[in-house]
Amino acid sequence: MAIFLSGCQTNHSPIQPVSYVDIDRFMGDWYVIANIPTYIEKGAHNAIESYELKPDGSIQTTFTFHEDSYDGELKTYHPTGFITDKKTNAIWGMQFIWPIKADYRIMYLTEDYSQTIIARNKRDYVWIMARTPTIPESDYQHMLSLIKQVGYDISEIQRVPQDWSGQPPKAR
Repeated sequence: MAIFLSGCQTNHSPIQPVSYVDIDRFMGDWYVIANIPTYIEKGAHNAIESYELKPDGSIQTTFTFHEDSYDGELKTYHPTGFITDKKTNAIWGMQFIWPIKADYRIMYLTEDYSQTIIARNKRDYVWIMARTPTIPESDYQHMLSLIKQVGYDISEIQRVPQDWSGQPPKAR
């Protein structure tokens, strides 16, 4: 039994978050550029994650996307974020279903708050997000290298189609 259980454990150390997040600057819209998609995100087009700091300190999250195509059914989810590391504001619990709070770590954030990587210690899901629907390829490759360095299999990362030519990007 001990051999079986040890095979199920990961040898990775915890993913280190950024040293500090100005939570007010982090709020707003983030376009999902790429990810290892969760079940609900498979086939997502024009995915946007929006954050709003509530008076109680929780973070109202709105995740929207079109299912399977740009004109597919619009899906909207409203998980709640809870900052669990108040010193850095970079580690959250993200709650889709009570009482489970999923690990959510801001592992990379540009100085101008235009690009971020959200990771999980389990290395099962990851999100590359930006304030714009596209980013330079060099930035994307840089973020992939950071994700690989912390132990993810980057072959699982998929770009999220973003095309706002027929409509204006979501207002901030």
